[in-house]
Amino acid sequence: MVCAVLAAFLLGACASDDRTRLVIYSPHGKEMLTDAEKAFEARYPDVNVQWIDMGGQDAYDRVRTESANPTASIWWGGDGPTFDRAAREGLLAPYVPSWADAMPESARHPDNYWYTTFLTPEVLLYNNRTVTSPPTDWDDLLSPEWKDRIIVRYPLASSTMRTIWGALIMRQPTVEDGYAWLARLDMNTKTYTADPTQLYLKIAREEGDVTLWNMPDSYIQAETNGYPFDFVIPTSGTPILNDAIAIVAGAPQPELAQTFYEFVTSDSAVVDQAQRFWRIPARTDLDAERLPEWMRTSDIRPMDVDWDRLASEGSTWMQYWDENIKGRGADYLSERGLAAEDVP
Repeated sequence: MVCAVLAAFLLGACASDDRTRLVIYSPHGKEMLTDAEKAFEARYPDVNVQWIDMGGQDAYDRVRTESANPTASIWWGGDGPTFDRAAREGLLAPYVPSWADAMPESARHPDNYWYTTFLTPEVLLYNNRTVTSPPTDWDDLLSPEWKDRIIVRYPLASSTMRTIWGALIMRQPTVEDGYAWLARLDMNTKTYTADPTQLYLKIAREEGDVTLWNMPDSYIQAETNGYPFDFVIPTSGTPILNDAIAIVAGAPQPELAQTFYEFVTSDSAVVDQAQRFWRIPARTDLDAERLPEWMRTSDIRPMDVDWDRLASEGSTWMQYWDENIKGRGADYLSERGLAAEDVP
């Protein structure tokens, strides 16, 4: 009897899932992606939603690599400039969602290749067990007191970090001044992590105290996962990322992709995402009273970001930083006759 039960179990475990597979690439984290998967499958039980949690830049790289034979049907999450690049390269399929009229022109592609779902501010996240006086603005991170206390998510794989890096470069008078600023930050950086999970663990374990990250994930890790995190919105202003969604060109399941697109961006869905996952909806047709109080009352000062310039020059900046500054900030400044105190 034991053998029969074991055999039945193994056969069931090995049986193929005959539901229609819908693959999603997204940086939105396992909490929100798992919730979307369960809700969509409950509505459409013949569909098997398979999401892969990856950085926005990683999602772009994968969509581009697979362009001849796409695996994903939906790319959900990442910054507008990266989606713009994908649209120019023919990696996205145009789609006009039912709520398109509620989206400002600045938060959508002119030819409907992508639309913004959330507005994502960037923040300074810190361990509230070890930090009693956190940095309040970007320049505070260059203070000697943060030497070897900063942990950074490796920027090249992350839309969030690419946006922050690009904004901090453009915040300076020249690109060269921006590089010098990042070199000074590198001098205070203890390590760069390969993914967000390692970032959270290192800060929670007090291997470092502070990082640069986005607001929704900072909330989720503190409120949902119980990490000892808090954050500060930089006082001089912060880049607010247009967090987008798009259908992949040549999607294996184009009709299901449209259904999923509408499902996770419906008014009820985005209100739920605001309430449970701290996502700020970009739609302008929502009743503000349905949104969390903090969202209605937060004072977030947007940084003036030239998004077109970031889209056209950002990749060059990132490559230069990666090849010349990462891990050698002090040498970079020294080779240019600069000292740390010369960086404003």
